[in-house]
Amino acid sequence: MRQMGLRIALIACLLTFGLETRAQNVVSDESSEHFIKAGFVYNFAKLVEWPASSFSQSGHQIVIGVLGNDPFADVLDRVVDGKKIDNRPFVVKRLRNKEYKDCNCQILFIGAAESPRADEIIQAMKTTSVLTIAETTGFAKRGGIMNFTLEDNKVRFEVNVDAAKQASLNISSRLLSLARIVQTSMTSR
Repeated sequence: MRQMGLRIALIACLLTFGLETRAQNVVSDESSEHFIKAGFVYNFAKLVEWPASSFSQSGHQIVIGVLGNDPFADVLDRVVDGKKIDNRPFVVKRLRNKEYKDCNCQILFIGAAESPRADEIIQAMKTTSVLTIAETTGFAKRGGIMNFTLEDNKVRFEVNVDAAKQASLNISSRLLSLARIVQTSMTSR
């Protein structure tokens, strides 16, 4: 019953973002996909718990770094604008090249354009408490924490629970019940 409630809430959220998309006359499939993914990222932030050391002080911002996808960053800015979690406002940072290493972010979104560097990014972020989210085939299996996939023209997501534990992140069981759970492949360890 609880899973059904969460599914209904996620569908309502996605419908809200979809209606907002139509209201703004956004017609491209890519823009719709960006709104859906941005809605997911916002909801992921609500259902992930970071260690206290991830925030220097009470009310410290939740920083989402976006590497390699400025159009997505623009949409994400609109989705999280004015929203807070535990009295923490959101900030979206657009990152270039190796800026992700010192981004001081809680969430790092890696765009598809950065796919060739995915292994490098995974290795660099492995010892941090940063929720890594990508849209790259095999990202979660290679040691990233979350990965968006498209199945039957629907946005889905995978979670690597072991990678989340290694990053000291606690992902809600409600979120995990909606995800496809993957493990790091043996060749990536």
